[in-house]
Formats: sequence, C-alpha cells, structure tokens
Amino acid sequence: MATKIGWLFFTFISLSSFFSPGFSKNPSSGDINWWCNQTPYPEQCNYFFLNHGTNHFMPKEKADVKKMAMQITLERALKAKTHTENLESKCRNEREKAAWADCLKLYESTILQLNRTLDSNTKCTDFDVQTWLSTALTNLETCRSGFQELGVSDFVLPLMSNNVSKLICNTLALNNNINVSVEKQTYKDGFPTWVTPGDRKLLQSSLVRPNLIVAQDGSGNYRTIKAALDAAAKRSGSGRFVIQVKRGNYRENLEIGNKMKNIMLLGAGMRDTIITGSRSVGGGSTTFDSATVAVTGDGFIAQGITFRNTAAPQNHQAVALRSGSDLSVFHRCGFEGYQDTLYVHSQRQFYKECYIYGTVDFIFGNAAVVLQNCMIYARRPMDKQKNTITAQGRTDPNQNTGISIHNSRVMAASDLRPVLSSFKTYLGRPWKQYSRTVFIQTYLDSLVDPAGWLEWDGNFALNTLYYGEYKNSGPGSSTSRRVKWRGYHVITNPTEASRFTVANFIAGRSWLPATNVPFAAGL
Repeated sequence: MATKIGWLFFTFISLSSFFSPGFSKNPSSGDINWWCNQTPYPEQCNYFFLNHGTNHFMPKEKADVKKMAMQITLERALKAKTHTENLESKCRNEREKAAWADCLKLYESTILQLNRTLDSNTKCTDFDVQTWLSTALTNLETCRSGFQELGVSDFVLPLMSNNVSKLICNTLALNNNINVSVEKQTYKDGFPTWVTPGDRKLLQSSLVRPNLIVAQDGSGNYRTIKAALDAAAKRSGSGRFVIQVKRGNYRENLEIGNKMKNIMLLGAGMRDTIITGSRSVGGGSTTFDSATVAVTGDGFIAQGITFRNTAAPQNHQAVALRSGSDLSVFHRCGFEGYQDTLYVHSQRQFYKECYIYGTVDFIFGNAAVVLQNCMIYARRPMDKQKNTITAQGRTDPNQNTGISIHNSRVMAASDLRPVLSSFKTYLGRPWKQYSRTVFIQTYLDSLVDPAGWLEWDGNFALNTLYYGEYKNSGPGSSTSRRVKWRGYHVITNPTEASRFTVANFIAGRSWLPATNVPFAAGL
C-alpha cells in the first residue's frame, strides 16, 4: 500500500441522461430510470440499459434488472480484457509490464466471478453473489494499485480507463438486499459450517492419507511443491486433493490458480515445513505479485505450514501469502514478513490458531475474513516507522468485506520488546474509503497505542470507515483515549458484535464444518 488511492479508479466521460429525471413510484413499472436511480452511477446504468442488445428489452422485476445489469457488466469486462491484452506492446519498461501482467490476470478473475453470478448451474445465494461481485471490484482496484505503487501510472494506465468498475458498483447496489439474519450459529468441532464434514475430519485427524507426498530427501513422490501441484492440476475431477509436504525449507514461489480447486497442503508443523521467497515492491514486483504463495482456487486448505517472505524491511511491500480463494481455511499456519505479510485479497476466508508476524499493514486486503484464536506479533519496524496491524481495503459500501479478529492475542515480537517505547503500534489504518475492521474479545498487550487507530492521510475515510472494538482485554484494550472519528465504534451490543462472527460475516455454518477445522460460530 505505497500510496492512498481513491475508492474508485477508472475515469469515465460523463454521459447525459437518456430518461426524464423524475422517479417512478412503482419499481415494477418497467421504468428503468427508477432502478438506475437506486445505483451510485445512474447515468451509466441508464446508458447501458438503453444500448444493450438489439431488442431493447426493458426488465420490470428486480430479479430481471439484476440479471441484465450483470450481463451488461460481463460484456463490458470482456471487452476491457481484450483491450488490455492488446496493450502489452505499449509497455515501455519492465515495471509497466509487471503491472500490466497483473491486470490481465485480474481481468480474467473478474470475468470468472461475473460468470459465476450468471451460471444457471451454480446454486448460489445473494450472499454468494455479493461476495463474487465484491471480488470483481477488488480485482480492478488491485490492477490500478500495481501501476501506482511501481510509479508508472502516467502512460499505460490511462489507456485502460473504462467503466467496468462503475458498472460493478451499480450491480452491487442492486443486489444489496441481503437480510442475513443474526442467528445463534454453532461451530461444529470448532469450525464454521461451510467446512464439509470430510474436510473437518481431515483437519482433525492425525492420520491423513495424502494423494501425493513432497520430500526434499527424495522419500516422497516429488522433491518440490510446484512439481506436486503440477501433477495435481492434471487430476480428473475437483474433489479434495491432499499434498503432504514433509519437513524442510522450500524456497519456492507458488501460484495455485483458479482451476486448482480443493487443494490441501498438509505440512509437518509451523516450525518444520516452511515455504519461503523474497519478492518485493523494492525488488520490482507489484505487491500482488510479490507473494511467496498465491492461491485463488476455491476451497484451499493449508495446515501446519509457515509462509515466509524474507525481503528486508527496506524493500517495503513483500507478501508471504496472498489468498483470493473463496471458502479457504488456514489452520495452525505461520505467516512471516515485515510490510504487507498476509494479503487477504478477496473472497471468504477463515484463519484458526495461526501466527502472523509483521510491521506495516501486515494483515491487509479486501476479503471477508475471520481470524480466530490467532497470535498476532508486531515486529521491530524501520526507524521512524509506525506499526499498523491491519489495512483493510473496502472501496464500496455494498461490498460484504472486512477483517474480523476474534478471540486472538496482539503481542510484541521478541525484536520489538526491548525497544517498545521507541515505536508506536496501532490496530489499523484506512487503506480505502470504506475500510472495515473489528477486534472482538481479543487480548491487546501494552504495545497498542492508547489512540488505537491511525490516520492514513489526514481526514481520508475517517467518516466512512467502520472500526470497532468489543470486549477486548489486556493493558492495550482501554478505549478511554481512543480516536474520536465518526467511523470508530466501541461496540457494547452483542447483536452488533455478532455481525462480525464466523456465522454471520462469512456464512461459516454453511461451509466450514466440512474442513474439520475447529471454530466458534458466535461470540
């Protein structure tokens, strides 16, 4: 997060309205102007509805309006991807090419997410759709971020300007009628219910039968994790596929892509199985591409592994793990780095009994993520730096995203403890306009500054963010001297706090039980 970027990123030429400015009082009357006025960008909405297809069918019911909005958005995204592909020759240097390559990958992911919302074979809820639309918008914001952080936003980026992000925002607004009840959900064996019984059994069992074994000494099927993943990619079907990674220090950069669903990496323990890399923004990568391990295939599970990025603090952003895997689980894993250690990029994610180390913005991104029973350690930053534990990246108020840290501990790492008085540590700062982060029933040690939270840039986002604390404990938990921002909340109502539990925030009861990872569904 090298620079503050506005919450929307593609410029758009203002279009004149094609309909009368009056509001229709009957949303089923077929007056598309009424529906478009429910969106943040009514002019674009009106324009594309009017010019969509050849028959100019005007939907009357909300379901039809939503479907057509998604179709229009998908069509524009496909055109934007083709245009982006053709811009490769315009890149003037390696940094521009690195940012462009990210954008191409992110457009492909965006199209995948939009297709999912329209696939008649996909049984999905409004909550699923909102998740996938949120991811699509996050992808495009990430595309712009790459050019910004590498300092090459002057030439290629303007050529990519289009209206896809605004159309996604409109579709998010039209779909945002979700009334998720705050229910007393239970965690089966300590895992949210979206984890299937089979996966839950895997995570709880000490006798897992792997499909493949990786061992550096040659005692397994492969000596590298990448070789095992390449083999897994050729498997038939998409059922759970377990790769056991034996003890060792694996110097690999891994990408587990969209087509690699339901992969499980099973290590020998955080101290024994380590995957390490050293890419960084200082070294010429984008933050997005700096990850030692990046995963976007749905249903990913990791257990007993440490993900590490060894780039020195002076190399700035350097990600250990980036996840854009929907319904992913990390159990008893370690994440080690300095700035931007754990990139919870997008989708729904759950972290249980993990250890996370870093300095600046070291848990960041725009997923809907719950971290439960985790140990969060702030390390010694560079001189004159401040530690910020989180930097959440929600750019649209209708995105169902945020960071929820539940029943965890925030502590000083061994290198920070002796110099604690020399460095300030904050719970988070607003990377984007609608940044949303909560700490619930978590132990906050004395390293946490009494103000609790830090500005990003002056008054940016202080009224639109949502930061909350609920029944935390420890010497750093007093809220008497916390910031006075309009977006900051000392939560006293358990009903309000329960919005950010596994049950409600990531619909955990529907998918976590299958993973066998223990979880608490509610407070």
